[in-house]
Amino acid sequence: MLIVDDDPLVRAGLAMMLASAGDLAVVGDAADGAEVVAAVNALRPDVVLMDIRMPRVDGLAATELLRARRDPPEIIILTTFDSDEHVLRALRAGAGGFLLKHTPPPQIAQAIRRVAAGEPMLSPDVLRRLMAYVAGAGADPRRARAVELLGRLGGSERAVAALVGRGLTNGEIGAELSLSVATVKAYVSRLLAKLELNNRVQIALLVHDAGEDGPAPGGPSFGHR
Repeated sequence: MLIVDDDPLVRAGLAMMLASAGDLAVVGDAADGAEVVAAVNALRPDVVLMDIRMPRVDGLAATELLRARRDPPEIIILTTFDSDEHVLRALRAGAGGFLLKHTPPPQIAQAIRRVAAGEPMLSPDVLRRLMAYVAGAGADPRRARAVELLGRLGGSERAVAALVGRGLTNGEIGAELSLSVATVKAYVSRLLAKLELNNRVQIALLVHDAGEDGPAPGGPSFGHR
């Protein structure tokens, strides 16, 4: 785990909190997005916990840089800023999680575990913003592009994509489609390759842009339960 925040007290507090989790290790920290690439090259973290507002290179630009790498770390945005622009830019760049700094420490630790395992994690406030965006996305100019991309998929791939868009886990998708979890994982990997995306949050956003999502049983989850 690499912690990126321009406030040294925040970095120290997060490092102390995560160390107490037992199964999480902080390998280093950085005070600005400009330092992130060098830190990732040197330390090879599995997950980067990233603030947005930093003095030289902000966390959104740093996320875009890292996720464009051949073997990028997973990234969780942890910030006090949750505007629609911030949320969507971070998720479209490939962040696997977006949490607000008032998130309780156990939930931050759980988010790190889930994102490291490839499952998205959004705070409830961020999830509400995302669903509000989805509800008003009908006139979005990205819709035609999303429909064209999904048209590349076969029937089974499209069914899996639709369930990813509803926020279902691999196990839930397997139960819905009578597939093993391993088969679902293979489908998701195929979707990422065909759609040229790098995580399942981006698949979900594409499905939403195309207007092909529906309500998940019990409401949307996106990894937050």
